[in-house]
Amino acid sequence: MDGSISVRVFQHSVEEIDLSGHIAVDAEWLAYLGAFRYLRVLKLADCKNVNSSAVWALSGMSTLKELDLSRCSKISDAGIKHIASIESLEKLHVSQTGLTDNGVMAISSLINLRLLDLGGVRFTDKALRSLQVLTQLEHLDIWGSEITNEGASVLIAFTSLSFLNISWTRVTCLPILPTLRCLNMSNCTIHSICNGEFQVLIHLEKLVISAASFGNIDEVFSSILPSSLTYLDMSSCSSSNLYFLGNMRNLEHLDLSYSRIISDAVEYIANIGMNLMFLSLSNSEVTSQALCVLAGTVPSLTTLSLAHTKIDDSALLYISMMPSLRILNLSRTCIKGFMMENSVKVLSLSALEELKYLESLNLNNTQLMDDVIPPLASFRALKYLFLKSDFLSDPALHALSSTSNLIHLGFCGNILSTTGLRKFVPPATLRMLDLSGCWILTGDAISAFCTCHPVIEVRHELIQELQANYGGTSHLHKSSRQPQQVKAKVAKSLAGPSRLADICFVDERIKYSKEEMMELQHQAKSNSSMNVAQLPPELRRSV
Repeated sequence: MDGSISVRVFQHSVEEIDLSGHIAVDAEWLAYLGAFRYLRVLKLADCKNVNSSAVWALSGMSTLKELDLSRCSKISDAGIKHIASIESLEKLHVSQTGLTDNGVMAISSLINLRLLDLGGVRFTDKALRSLQVLTQLEHLDIWGSEITNEGASVLIAFTSLSFLNISWTRVTCLPILPTLRCLNMSNCTIHSICNGEFQVLIHLEKLVISAASFGNIDEVFSSILPSSLTYLDMSSCSSSNLYFLGNMRNLEHLDLSYSRIISDAVEYIANIGMNLMFLSLSNSEVTSQALCVLAGTVPSLTTLSLAHTKIDDSALLYISMMPSLRILNLSRTCIKGFMMENSVKVLSLSALEELKYLESLNLNNTQLMDDVIPPLASFRALKYLFLKSDFLSDPALHALSSTSNLIHLGFCGNILSTTGLRKFVPPATLRMLDLSGCWILTGDAISAFCTCHPVIEVRHELIQELQANYGGTSHLHKSSRQPQQVKAKVAKSLAGPSRLADICFVDERIKYSKEEMMELQHQAKSNSSMNVAQLPPELRRSV
């Protein structure tokens, strides 16, 4: 719509505009928006062509309450001088802009601010001290700044402050902030959050201290009222001391991923008990025995992540004793099976059938074979399923046809053939099929599937090529890259040992369709530059 027309139509009615991420937004756009006399909210985050001179058109607006210029890198101190004239502003987002100390100090004239986001702006203690006049501030985000303990001492001036983010700063000690409810000190060295006063308890509800280190972790948590904390993120923390968790009986969200969790520490998690709903132990040293301790003690748990851990089949039995689970992440998990079939360990997922409410299951990059998949079809509540393995092929996809409530299926990087896709009968509820990385598939097969199932969105590397050719033909001719992909797969098999050390033998022929196998045989016999001895043994037997 022409800018002048939009002004006449909307300038007396529009109260909120969100243009975030639109590269076309520039000084001309803002000149039109400056005429919107009833505008209360304007969001211009990630608009790369909005600069300091462009925001001049916004100066003096009397109704604007919220302005978001996050990641508008061309906004400098000069632009803030225009913004500082908008006295009605209550929320200002200028994170990751080009401000310096001078620009931050200019913000001090906006005395009605309740939210100020300066994340990623490298200002100093001097600039923070100038903001003490903003006594109505409730939300302050200053991650990545240059402030120190000296600068942090002025935070007591914000008597209504409930949210504070000082991650990636040099602050190690905070003054007593009695109104604080949410604190982020990720990637900081923390000595005290209460200025060393042991008799004062802060009513924190949410604490994020990812990748933080501690002088004395017990001292830090002794300043928090145990019954108030409901959200705790300690991901990537080096400390394995979780003794303080024993008192945190109201925790609902606990993230201990990428931490040095040992089995003994899980007992403290079990003590949390009734209210815990989210638990992440991804990339930790948690064991199946530790999960046994948790089983039955966290009845309200709805989300569990064990990504990139090492457990065995017994862990699945213990997980099945968490009846409220709705989301289970087992991606990149090394699960050792106990069933033996031709000297190959086979994982069984049957135990998870007890999870009657499981809606999302992530098994990406976990050792799986086709025989493991059929039990998943009986998971009646399952809506989101993610499967990626070097050894899943057509039968695994076909086994999911009877999954009654599946909405999103990720079947990425698997050995799915053209014939396999054509014979797949998707569940009636399916709306997304992600086949990214299924390199054997052709454009013809994908196009035919999309034609038969128009309500399903299909993702694959060839989709863009299909769309580009849509005007000329509805089918994509077999790409000339296919033989090269076959050769690349052969070369990969010669490059080194399998990534899955526990698999002793896999017949590589299952990775190829009948037509591709015939093509490989023809190349091996007729191309003198490709000696039979160069083929992997599994393929050599078929020649």
